[in-house]
Amino acid sequence: MYTPAITGTGVFTPDQVITNAELVTAFNAYVDLFNAENAEGIAAGTVEPKAHSSEDFIFKASGIEQRYVIDKSGILDPKVMHPLLRQRSDDEPSLMAEMALDAAQKALAAAGKTAADVDAVICAASNLERAYPAVAIEIQKLLHINGFAFDMNVACSSATFGIQAAADMIRSGSIRSALVVNPEICSAHLEWRDRDCHFIFGDVATATLIERSEDATGPYFEIKSTRCATDFSNNIRNNNGFLRRSRPDGVADRRDMQFMQNGRKVFKEVLPMVADHIASHMSDNGVEASDLKRIWLHQANKSMNDFIGRKVLGRTPEPGEQPNILQDYANTSSAGSIIAFSKYSNDLKDGDTGLICSFGAGYSVGSVIVEKHG
Repeated sequence: MYTPAITGTGVFTPDQVITNAELVTAFNAYVDLFNAENAEGIAAGTVEPKAHSSEDFIFKASGIEQRYVIDKSGILDPKVMHPLLRQRSDDEPSLMAEMALDAAQKALAAAGKTAADVDAVICAASNLERAYPAVAIEIQKLLHINGFAFDMNVACSSATFGIQAAADMIRSGSIRSALVVNPEICSAHLEWRDRDCHFIFGDVATATLIERSEDATGPYFEIKSTRCATDFSNNIRNNNGFLRRSRPDGVADRRDMQFMQNGRKVFKEVLPMVADHIASHMSDNGVEASDLKRIWLHQANKSMNDFIGRKVLGRTPEPGEQPNILQDYANTSSAGSIIAFSKYSNDLKDGDTGLICSFGAGYSVGSVIVEKHG
């Protein structure tokens, strides 16, 4: 048996930013157009009028102040309200692979390694650009990595599930190292015309290099334990898929072909599941709340993270103990906890213990207990 360790991380951040003010201006312009075009139906009571959004509403509901996106022009056009992404030829790298390549190269550089040191690539993301060939294999080719690659999707928990898969392979001795990459183009599956969720997501890509601890050339985080759990629920859902055209109503611009959630039920059902999951994982590994120097949580909603932090630690987390990045990045699905880990882990000292946790659709929850070395 070998000991797996996180030796490097990388984050690709798009260069386009949408502030809450910009988003609200565009959304409210869309609402005005919709209400004007449907004035007769609204007056007759057959069409529900749409309501304006506001910066105050967005921040209170989520804690989000801005988000990075691949394309803001289409999102901010009241007549479009979705990103406008160029169709690439089959001879060009896909957008997801291109984003992942940037993050992966940064992770390799942080670990002092090259592609020649990697045996496997796992592309773990909430949405994949295509069904096949696997995006992971494309990333593998772009990096000139030998070995194998595969895609996996556990929605917002994809990164931690990917880390467990990689860590298990390293423990068994079947590989020496793996890159877990999380390219998330969340702007493309968000319904920007829905007031309840139009502010939630942003785009990003993260990468985590996991190796045998003996192969680390600098400071690293030993993966002490991983744990994953799922419990089926329809409360977070996207019904788009390859069977769409085979159904009589499958080609319409249906609302359920984009991100949908029942926020109140998610809050009520997911939070106890996550808190219990973390508590049992820590207990089974002899980790006390006082042992945790840092918690890197899924970045979906500030209120959710605050609740989980209090449950795990038994008190309100001190500044820096539970870093949030969603105010800048918004919800980036599987990548959020890895962004937080990448940006807020270097200051930990030798022997410090921390926990990475992600949760979301499925329902799913994954946690990784780590210990700093070096």
